[in-house]
Amino acid sequence: MSDRYRRPGGALAIGVLVLVVAACGARQQTAPAGTAQPDRFLFERGTQALKDREWVNARTYFQQVVDGYPQSPFRPDAKLGMGDAYLGDNTPESLVSAANEFREFLQFYPTSPRADYAQYKIAMSHFQQMRAADRDQTETRAALKEFQVFFDKFPNSPLMPEVKEKWRIARDRLSESSYRVGLLYYRIRWDTGAISRFQEVLKEDPTYTGRDAVYFYLAESLSRADKKAEAIPYLERLLAEFDKSEYLDDARERLQELKNQ
Repeated sequence: MSDRYRRPGGALAIGVLVLVVAACGARQQTAPAGTAQPDRFLFERGTQALKDREWVNARTYFQQVVDGYPQSPFRPDAKLGMGDAYLGDNTPESLVSAANEFREFLQFYPTSPRADYAQYKIAMSHFQQMRAADRDQTETRAALKEFQVFFDKFPNSPLMPEVKEKWRIARDRLSESSYRVGLLYYRIRWDTGAISRFQEVLKEDPTYTGRDAVYFYLAESLSRADKKAEAIPYLERLLAEFDKSEYLDDARERLQELKNQ
């Protein structure tokens, strides 16, 4: 028989072999028959998939624990694993699902020692959706709200340092957004609007990381509005609170000018 008639069969055989190898190499997503602790088997597989960033596989394993073993000691952590796997996907849809999983965890296990973790991750489901400072800040505000719930309910949580770090990032984002509005007012020389917005930033977030810029432009706005005496303290605060800032040299010069006047 000529090669022309042998090739299709050979290709088919190779295709079948590939499918067999792939099937053999695929991870088993159900507990093998006769497994002594199928819930443990599924939970451990889900945990490994989570570490490997295999989000869909992780959810498949964890979902079986949650749905199939209501009395399992692994069920609470499997519920958290579901939320973490959705967070890992990091899409708008998956982040909504993540928040739902963590909220359900708090409903089912309100006294769990991992309740603080669930609340933190609810905040992170919004944190991961925060937009740039010049865009809408709805998700930033939602994240800050959930962080505050964490602070109120879990003041002694070992997660506190990490949560405070994330809170500071979110709070800075919101303050930067407001500062940029003030800077726009300053640039178009609407000093009344600029002063109001800059003062609002300092009132709402007195430890804002970028407050050196707020001090400087607030002082400049007050100076242009013929309120030089009110401008001086802000320049002095800038110099007192910051060892490094792009505004230090200009602030020293402007402070001296205002004092001379």
